Amino acid sequence: MPAIFQQQCLFAVLMVGALLLCDVSISATRSGDNSRQAASPVTVVIDPGHGGHDRGGIPGQRVAEKDMTLDVARRLKTLLVKSGYRVVMTRDSDVFVPLASRVAIANSYPNAIFVCIHFNSARRMGADGIETYFYNRDSLPLASAIHYFVAGGAPTSNRGVRRRGYYVLRKTKVPAVLVECGFLTNPTEAAYAQTASYRQKLAAEIAAGVEKRNDVARGTTAARVATSESIPLQPYIDQTRVAKASRHRYKRSHRKSARKKKSSKPANSEASTDSKRRES
Repeated sequence: MPAIFQQQCLFAVLMVGALLLCDVSISATRSGDNSRQAASPVTVVIDPGHGGHDRGGIPGQRVAEKDMTLDVARRLKTLLVKSGYRVVMTRDSDVFVPLASRVAIANSYPNAIFVCIHFNSARRMGADGIETYFYNRDSLPLASAIHYFVAGGAPTSNRGVRRRGYYVLRKTKVPAVLVECGFLTNPTEAAYAQTASYRQKLAAEIAAGVEKRNDVARGTTAARVATSESIPLQPYIDQTRVAKASRHRYKRSHRKSARKKKSSKPANSEASTDSKRRES
């Protein structure tokens, strides 16, 4: 074999080896980048409802909603941090934070989910139960998971998942839910909420929903049964159109009653048709 041919073969082998080493190096770099991205913690923005001068609930309510939401939020933060999440609180003390500021905090973290914690209220003392709200469709799996655990672990009725255009849900650009952890105007549920052990349980159930949010079954079949690997996608009540219709009916009836009254005194009316004054 001529020496020149041997040199050409050796050169070709060396070139192939160099290219293979380069491909391995690039693949390793990409794999490292992907693993670092996968390992980057999800940011959970926890929003304790109300605060400061905004006590929450309805007039005359004995238990302050703002105190209950903050306590559950702090407990939830502790649990999520232990699980490796990055946690941001919209408030960590008894201060008032405007709704726009809460939304801005959530939207400043693109790799985030937003969990707003509330307790419910009603003029009817018998009203009870757990309900979870969402607005954007990509928030439904998160709402399903949180509601599955909170409603399943609470000794009260399940009021279901509802779609509603509350400001903090409508304006956020990340998956966002608002969970109502029971009625503080219901004597039994108010008694539960005032115990540290129950608030800890609520926090634990919300944390379980956050951690299992990616295990929600996305099937469209009627039989959505939970298994050890999946959580059922919850059916929901769409209240976005109902709320608009209620406001329209109110305005129409208000105009009719105003025409009938010739008195100079303003009509005695109430603009809200909700059972409580919610942040919306």
